[in-house]
Amino acid sequence: MTGVHRLLAPNPGPMTGPGTNTYLIVSGSDCVVVDPGPPVESHLRAILDAIGGLRLRGVLVTHTHPDHAPLAGPLAAESGVHTYGHAPGPGFAPSRRLRDGDRLRFGEAVLTAVHTPGHTADHLCFRMGATVFTGDHIIGGSTVLVQDMGDYFRSLDRIRALRPERLLPGHGNPMDNAAEAIAAYITHRREREAQILRAVRDGARTVGAVVDAVYGEVDPRLRSAAAESALAHLRHLAGQGTVSLENGAGPAETMAVRNTGIA
Repeated sequence: MTGVHRLLAPNPGPMTGPGTNTYLIVSGSDCVVVDPGPPVESHLRAILDAIGGLRLRGVLVTHTHPDHAPLAGPLAAESGVHTYGHAPGPGFAPSRRLRDGDRLRFGEAVLTAVHTPGHTADHLCFRMGATVFTGDHIIGGSTVLVQDMGDYFRSLDRIRALRPERLLPGHGNPMDNAAEAIAAYITHRREREAQILRAVRDGARTVGAVVDAVYGEVDPRLRSAAAESALAHLRHLAGQGTVSLENGAGPAETMAVRNTGIA
């Protein structure tokens, strides 16, 4: 029998919610870890305690952000196993690189890598039967920061096409209403993009002005994240020809934007 156990890393914050979810997948006497989390010694000890007498077979990483990947190396070194991810990044390089569709078998557990760029270019989700480990592609109770909105929309469609029943996110609570959660994410992004386009057509001429018009009063700690999210949508709209962006060397908020008049 295969079971999944969730361990919460002690790194709560504006961008991490209650903290990073680390998952221990157990199959018989074997186990694997998904997203070992930030470099916190107490969390490493908690993972090792949870493994106990089980045989660790591998450490899987959804993406290389510092709240997900750093403990992969120490955990793998402690147990002499491989780390798995899509591509190297700051602070983490997988010993085994995974491509879209690659399958890993640990005991009775079979995980399939699903390349889901958008939040980051290197992002992977892992499908195990009717369950998908979503990392920061879809999280519980909030939305995510997106680098490439076009990729992100396509990746949401990919996960929806898998017809999962359960989503196990990198932050927040598990979602047993997978179809509803995915649909809500897609709807939110479509509505947000429409709001941003409307703001530009109503006269917003910088990314910062778009943030003011669309997001209103923003927690100062989240202002830069709101600007990056707006910029990702604006780049997507620019790719469609409905707005134009003037790339500059300054902060995202100062970038100029204008309406092209194309519907």
